[in-house]
Amino acid sequence: MLLEGDGLKLAQASGAEGAARNFQALRVLSEVATGLAGEADIEALLKRFLGTMIRLVGASAGAVRVLTSDGMHLRLVGATGLPEDVVEHEKLVSLECSLCGSAVMHDRVHHMVPVRSCAEHTGLAFFQRDCHAMVVVPLMFRGRVHGTYNLYFSELREVPEEVSVVFRSIGEHLGAALENARLTRENLRITLMNERQMMANEVHDSLAQTLAYMKMRLALMQDALRAKEPERALKFAADAKGALDAAYAGLRELLSQFRNRMDPLGLLHALDALARDFLDRTGIELDYDNRVSDLNLSVEDEAQVFHIVQEALANVVRHAGATRARLTVDLRAGHYEVTVEDNGKGFFALGNPLGSFDEHPGLRQHLGISIMRERAERIGGRIELANLRKGGARTRLTVPVPQIGAKAR
Repeated sequence: MLLEGDGLKLAQASGAEGAARNFQALRVLSEVATGLAGEADIEALLKRFLGTMIRLVGASAGAVRVLTSDGMHLRLVGATGLPEDVVEHEKLVSLECSLCGSAVMHDRVHHMVPVRSCAEHTGLAFFQRDCHAMVVVPLMFRGRVHGTYNLYFSELREVPEEVSVVFRSIGEHLGAALENARLTRENLRITLMNERQMMANEVHDSLAQTLAYMKMRLALMQDALRAKEPERALKFAADAKGALDAAYAGLRELLSQFRNRMDPLGLLHALDALARDFLDRTGIELDYDNRVSDLNLSVEDEAQVFHIVQEALANVVRHAGATRARLTVDLRAGHYEVTVEDNGKGFFALGNPLGSFDEHPGLRQHLGISIMRERAERIGGRIELANLRKGGARTRLTVPVPQIGAKAR
């Protein structure tokens, strides 16, 4: 989409001789604008733009520079037609000693300026023999300068008005492209930081507690050995071995979860994908019953729900002895309900009555249940555990539907 006024400026450029160049300049502007929407690779966009502009204005070379994070230098990010020694020398230039720096600091387009200062500053043959003038245009978007683009000429010449009027407009378009690229990098950086924090939380929740328990048991085993109480020592050794087995299983599960991150299309899509290959992975049939059309949850909350479902299904595989399970997503009384049921032996089935097991001491110590409850609390939800009268067990997560206008956690 052309910036407001671009077409008007071109239309005002007069002269029959410039009609063809007028049309060509408008086409270049349109190509750049279209490229912003269709080109994910910013460097590819810049190189394509430079080649087009060089042909349009009859330049011999072109370059695009972006402002560094310290705001004191310009870094070369794209070049066409420049000799290798120039590219190498111009990788980083100071704002204080270049025409490019002047264009950035004063938001000023330099039209066909001699390159004597470049020749004196660099001592390169290109600026003394092959290039005698250049155009420097700042890349500006929404009041922020992002860099410059340069067009180099073998001789001083007058730039046709129908071409010069688009210099600033193209600079604004390229500024928008660079700003989008910057925002994309920042979003990626934030995503990676969140992933690392989530992984740290997973390791703390699933492994650190088990390792701390093992450390205590090993200390007690050492005390028993010093006291020459072999039966107590064997008991503590068995406890440590059981914890080690649990830590190993937990680590494998953790690695599996991070290899299979939640689908970027959202929770409902991720649960559907999880259910489709569950039988092939586990030998247990899983029915998926989604009764909601959409979820009004933040990305972070959806990730917590997904991990709770993963843990509930892992418990079915590891402990239930089930042949069939069911995953249901429903909406009741202003709450989302995500339920996992199975036809196995139930929670701590031997000697336990039917019904809720929220206060059962065994469940309070069960690491997977503890982690699920902590995750639920982070999103304002709760976990309910119960044996089913027909046999098997149920794990249900209840999460309140966020109020419209409420801030995302």
